[in-house]
Amino acid sequence: MTANSFAPTEKVRPTPRQRPVIAIDGPAGAGKSTLAAHLARTFGFLNLETGAMYRALALKAIENDFGFDEEEPLLELASRTRIKLEPQLEGNIVLLDGTNVSRRIRDKDVTSGASQISVHPRLRAWMVAEQRALGQAGGVVMEGRDIGTAVFPDAEVKIFLDADPEVRGNRRYQQLPGTPDAPTVTEATLIAEMRERDQRDRNRTESPLKPAPDAILLDSTNLTLDQVLVEAEKIVRSHLPTTPQ
Repeated sequence: MTANSFAPTEKVRPTPRQRPVIAIDGPAGAGKSTLAAHLARTFGFLNLETGAMYRALALKAIENDFGFDEEEPLLELASRTRIKLEPQLEGNIVLLDGTNVSRRIRDKDVTSGASQISVHPRLRAWMVAEQRALGQAGGVVMEGRDIGTAVFPDAEVKIFLDADPEVRGNRRYQQLPGTPDAPTVTEATLIAEMRERDQRDRNRTESPLKPAPDAILLDSTNLTLDQVLVEAEKIVRSHLPTTPQ
């Protein structure tokens, strides 16, 4: 399965989904990617990490010396950009103009850029249309900031994964040893970055970060990873009439 971002999406009559959509939303560093991958493996679904689309466009902007503040140039850049997601059970292969950028888009500068470009309303609307096309058939786990509120408000299962910023920053800090950023990044810096991203995501005009009214809040502040995974599985099973095959 592949999908081209930034290509016009034809309007078609919606058809009933044969398999459900699991939507996972939450702030940066909450563990959404880990949870989405686990649920996809457990229930035999595809794991579609939609945030990779924003990261890929941010990388294209960085490579072409575009700023993140002006929406119009970014839309123009998007119009001549080809992004493909190739979902795998263990994650996504992300192709930017035919080049595999799956690792590069995880770097700190790209992550920061993706958060900044995501505040632009028309760019988000474009992205949402493409993300909706990716998961319309169902049988997918999609994680991001607004999957349950904007992309799939009709998702059969909605989880809002949260944790205190201090906890999220600490978890990111514990993951640093052995990475290029390890010698230069402090735990206090990561916590400050979490707070800054929370402020930006929760207060943007288009699709601000917030739980859908019917989402189940899963706060992992005082939970281990195993406990989070177990609780999430319970949530999914409680919302499905039968276990997906």
